Amino acid sequence: MNRIDTQTLHPNAQGIAAAVAVLGRGGLVGFPTETVYGLGGDARNGRAVAQIFAAKGRPSFNPLIVHVPDLEAARRFAQFDDTALQLAAAFWPAALTLVLPLVTGHGLSPLVTAGLETVAIRVPAHPLAQQILRAFDGPVAAPSANLSGRISPTKAAHVLADLSGIIDAVVDGGGCPVGLESTIIGGEPPALLRPGGIAVEQIEAIIGPLAKRANQITAPGQLASHYAPDASVRLNANQAHPGEVLLGFGPMQSDLNLSVSGDLIEAAAHLFDHLHRLNALGQPIAVAPIPDKGLGRAINDRLRRAAAPR
Repeated sequence: MNRIDTQTLHPNAQGIAAAVAVLGRGGLVGFPTETVYGLGGDARNGRAVAQIFAAKGRPSFNPLIVHVPDLEAARRFAQFDDTALQLAAAFWPAALTLVLPLVTGHGLSPLVTAGLETVAIRVPAHPLAQQILRAFDGPVAAPSANLSGRISPTKAAHVLADLSGIIDAVVDGGGCPVGLESTIIGGEPPALLRPGGIAVEQIEAIIGPLAKRANQITAPGQLASHYAPDASVRLNANQAHPGEVLLGFGPMQSDLNLSVSGDLIEAAAHLFDHLHRLNALGQPIAVAPIPDKGLGRAINDRLRRAAAPR
């Protein structure tokens, strides 16, 4: 990624307006929540979401948590059953993320959900996060604002130490009061997917004992065959065989192309959507070679899993 001038924004009306402007044009903003600083991008914008992965150096396309200001906004993207409504009523806004089925017509980038039919969604309590989300009036995907594998950031200085020159801006809202990532609950029956800022005992006091973590709700990337279309997938194909459809990369003839210009960020943004579209044609899918560098490593990881025997 090219180096850019990362702005440090003040936690006032002017700083919030600048942060919202960055999000609106598909840029990335570090902002405080009560847990840790998040690296925010428009969750509906596939290129913005791909840039989150690129900025973090994230090794694979794991689902990202979508941040919204309240339950009403959350219900535009996720289906809430009685248990989820109980948890939302008891805890939100708070350090609690719920993994729930997507609603029809949700409008989120498939890269946010890693191509799954569920979304991880949270209503943060931090006043500054609330102001940014309400002013932006849209869903914000935001993992922790640090390089992948590094210590999570609880101050703006931590964000800048990792991401200065890589992201557009960070809003300096001081320290994060919880300082620990959110607790994640998902599945049916509900299971603990990640311990965090809300104690399990508090959750079980509301909905009863949590189930053991089930295979179908574990994070993507743990199964050899995953993200698999119905049809077979053939990798590193320079052209399609008779009866195949071709997913291209770079300047080539193809049925769909991840990026004609060879831009890996654009390719990542298109990956899951293009696989869904080609799968709907009901023919075997051939995929052009993807450079195994940068986001190409994550793209190839997902494609290998899609092509694995099953």
